Amino acid sequence: MSKIFFTDLDGTLLTKEKTVSPVTMDALIRFTSAGNHFAINTGRAIDSAKAVQRENNLFFPGSYLIGFNGAEIYDCDAGKDVFRSGIPYDLVSQIFALAKEHGMHVHTYNDDTIITPAEDEELAYYRRVIKTPYKVTSDVCADLTAEPCKIIGIELHDKAKCDRFKAAVEDLGGDRLTLLYSNPYYLEIFNSEAGKGSAVTRLADHLGISIADTIAAGDEENDISMIRAAGLGVAMQNAIDAVKKSADIITETDNDNDGLAPILLGAL
Repeated sequence: MSKIFFTDLDGTLLTKEKTVSPVTMDALIRFTSAGNHFAINTGRAIDSAKAVQRENNLFFPGSYLIGFNGAEIYDCDAGKDVFRSGIPYDLVSQIFALAKEHGMHVHTYNDDTIITPAEDEELAYYRRVIKTPYKVTSDVCADLTAEPCKIIGIELHDKAKCDRFKAAVEDLGGDRLTLLYSNPYYLEIFNSEAGKGSAVTRLADHLGISIADTIAAGDEENDISMIRAAGLGVAMQNAIDAVKKSADIITETDNDNDGLAPILLGAL
């Protein structure tokens, strides 16, 4: 039976230089050559996941890109989505209004463009790694081509301010939205029917693969749902404590020292 390996990017598959090491690449080649599937499962946009795929030559048969914390699943072989879930427009406008009240940077996305109300320190910080083009606009909803898969809030200096904004958005969205941190500075906001864990079960279902034959690896809070959903949940040695407590196993080494390679080879 085929297996699926779901992996986060930053802090998991990628080194601190944002590359895939030769040892880990060799393990990926051996894993996928055995007829198994590879799925990047990231908080990034699909456009950014494609850039990582190109830069690291991560082209394997039967690969998928899962973006926006599970809100979009893209079939690389077919060149099209198999799932997409957006934040309703009424909530988008209210979230951006709340962000203004709280003095928070937030932005969202079209397929290949960041849509932002401000060109500020937070946007510059975000684009050190994410090179997606951006558009500054005073009317975010008017510039969206569809309900956006994700909104991200960024606060570089005052975590308490971001926590207050998070609580306000949770009050607004109720069970329609999921909010969680992907690192200490980034607050991810997406439709509650999405989530990295939902993507694990959704793609396994789509491919007719048992959950027992799924593996998921990550390091941050937004990875917990997929680690819990998978048949084998893997926390990186460099993961936060909450991720380690949610996992079945913890890698012996971190993302800079081929932590994933023994997991992939052990699944053969």
